[in-house]
Amino acid sequence: MFSTNTMDHSNWLYRGTAEIFPNQDNSNSSEGNLVNFLQDLNRPLRVKLGIDPTGNDIHLGHSIPFRKLRAFQDAGHTAVVIIGDFTAQIGDPTGKSEVRKQLSPKQVEKNVESYLEQLHSILDFNTPGRLEIRYNSEWLNKLNFHKVQELLSTMTVSQMLAKEGFSERYKKENPIFLHEFLYPLMQGYDSVIINADIELGGTDQKFNIAIGRDLQRYFGQKPQFGLLLPILTGTDGSQKMSKSLGNYIGLKEDALSMYSKTEKIPDNLVQTYFELLTDLNLNDLPKNPRECQKLLAIEITSHYHGRKKALLAQETAESLIKNKNTLSKDNIAEYNLSEVTFPAKLFYILSASKLCVSSGEGRRQIQGGSVRLEGEKILDINIVFENPEQLTNKILQVGKTKFIKLV
Repeated sequence: MFSTNTMDHSNWLYRGTAEIFPNQDNSNSSEGNLVNFLQDLNRPLRVKLGIDPTGNDIHLGHSIPFRKLRAFQDAGHTAVVIIGDFTAQIGDPTGKSEVRKQLSPKQVEKNVESYLEQLHSILDFNTPGRLEIRYNSEWLNKLNFHKVQELLSTMTVSQMLAKEGFSERYKKENPIFLHEFLYPLMQGYDSVIINADIELGGTDQKFNIAIGRDLQRYFGQKPQFGLLLPILTGTDGSQKMSKSLGNYIGLKEDALSMYSKTEKIPDNLVQTYFELLTDLNLNDLPKNPRECQKLLAIEITSHYHGRKKALLAQETAESLIKNKNTLSKDNIAEYNLSEVTFPAKLFYILSASKLCVSSGEGRRQIQGGSVRLEGEKILDINIVFENPEQLTNKILQVGKTKFIKLV
């Protein structure tokens, strides 16, 4: 048996896990039962998690599979992070209603650097044998047409059209380009190259992970297990966390922004956030909902910024809330968002509302940390709001004396 006493730590394996497949509960075979596989193991697992650097920021939703990967590391297993520098140039078509914009190698390289910097706050980069970082361009760049033809021959068009997203686009007669069919095959081929035992991913990745199992079987390997994790609902309480929707909490955000956003998570999501984003015992959480929100904000902010900065952020946030409540009783000028064409960048709204004399000044004020929305500091000069609902009834602030209410 593998020496890390894996079964003594089974709680971490199942915490926040949406699905493990295959999962034959009554089977004594290690091939269809992950628990038996762990019990029979005499070596560290090779646990794969792929990430396509199609952007430069990681948010809390992205962090969930990496937190699970860290749990495997702490249990003595090997995390294999696949940087999809090749596949990022295509883009995962999962959940997309149209073809994704292809990135240049230079864009991908810049995004990779940012991703790895942020992952240091989650993964163990120091313990020997616990982490491998691989780039799939290492093997995908070398595929000749004969090999591509072999990969394509393992799937039929009808199988590929069964993939969620493809089927919807096909029914709506939205274009599906042939290179998009290659994406799940390339992701699956990554599993073959690194000989993965388990692949982690969100619940939307089941199709791609299953392709990896099929290809491993085709190439004479033991098929990997799939471990699926939930898609995190964003700060709006309704849609999945996404930068494009503006309902995200980024790992690179300052402590005050991270704390302020997290403490406003809707009550019905707080338990889920504790389960997926912290290691706290769920039975020991405060009974008071407001205290739960504060504890959640402190825990998450402490992880990425340290306890001292988290407590300071809490103190500052409470001060801002009191200030905002005072302001709300006064006659704050209003700005009607119907005058804005959405999607709109914040610096444009700052200019149009006369909080700043120009878009250029708006950019400078954001860059200098002087702009707040509902008390939360905004540092992304290119932040975009897709619709007025994201801003309605919120207070936009520049410095300490300029405020408007967006209506």
